[in-house]
Amino acid sequence: MRFDPALAAQDAFREAQGELGPDWETAVELEQAFSSTTGTEARGAYERLLALAHRYPNARSFQAFCIYITWQQATEETIARHFETGLALCETYLVSQKAGDPLHTERITELRASFRTGLGLQEEDEMLIDYQNDTPKGGD
Repeated sequence: MRFDPALAAQDAFREAQGELGPDWETAVELEQAFSSTTGTEARGAYERLLALAHRYPNARSFQAFCIYITWQQATEETIARHFETGLALCETYLVSQKAGDPLHTERITELRASFRTGLGLQEEDEMLIDYQNDTPKGGD
């Protein structure tokens, strides 16, 4: 990876301040709990941050923040659910009608590939390409 997701998360979180309106204070408390604790408390804060993100689908910086912290979750607890969540968040971010910050978009595109690889989807893509290349194309 060509960037540090933890530092990117901090930057995105600062940028998100104006996006959450009255829920900003809640986001700050949850982010502090997520960043300064471990185990069940950190996981709970993470889940609540994701729930907050669902309430603000147009909060581009906050969405980016959630993608970055999901990568942190996936590296700390390597389970399919984190990779699936990360992939879904990335795809939602990247197909959104509103263009995000170009730097976040580039990083999220890179993370999307990493989430796919973590789920073994890169291998499926390569096999499909090989299959398509080996399959005769029309004609007699």
